Amino acid sequence: MISEGGNFSRNSGYTLIELIIVIALIGIMLFFSIPRFQEGIFTSDTKKVSRWIIVKVNALKHKAVSERKNYTLHVGMDKSKMWVTHDAMSEDEIENAQQQGYAFPEALKVLDVVFPGLEKISHGVADICFYKKGYSDKALIHIENDDNRQISFVIEPFLPKVKLHDKYLSFDD
Repeated sequence: MISEGGNFSRNSGYTLIELIIVIALIGIMLFFSIPRFQEGIFTSDTKKVSRWIIVKVNALKHKAVSERKNYTLHVGMDKSKMWVTHDAMSEDEIENAQQQGYAFPEALKVLDVVFPGLEKISHGVADICFYKKGYSDKALIHIENDDNRQISFVIEPFLPKVKLHDKYLSFDD
């Protein structure tokens, strides 16, 4: 097209072909970059327990600081149960907290809890403390599902988030 001044003008825009190619490339990138949760390694019970542990540990770290109390997450290996107490609870309240604790689904069990420099605790109860000064014990919680898949939760003393790994970790890893 020739304009009045005799110069050629070009419409500024993209052709339909260019737009289709860009959309197709974006679609291909999304297809390969988004994880497929339908074929994930975790069952729904495993996801549920993982969410509970991650949310509970994060909440306990914040709660200990905001309420100025020391909290303890008790991990019962024999019954695959977890419950929370704090340092101002009476004996009756502690017993009630244990009875009302979070019981794992039958398909999952707690293997052990490991603290750095100590032997792993695979029977009885392991206590992970969250202190009012803003830190916690460093610990690894290991669980196993009915497919013998092992999962490790890493609780760091000064980090609010729990790290989740789909294998059995040790502090040497």
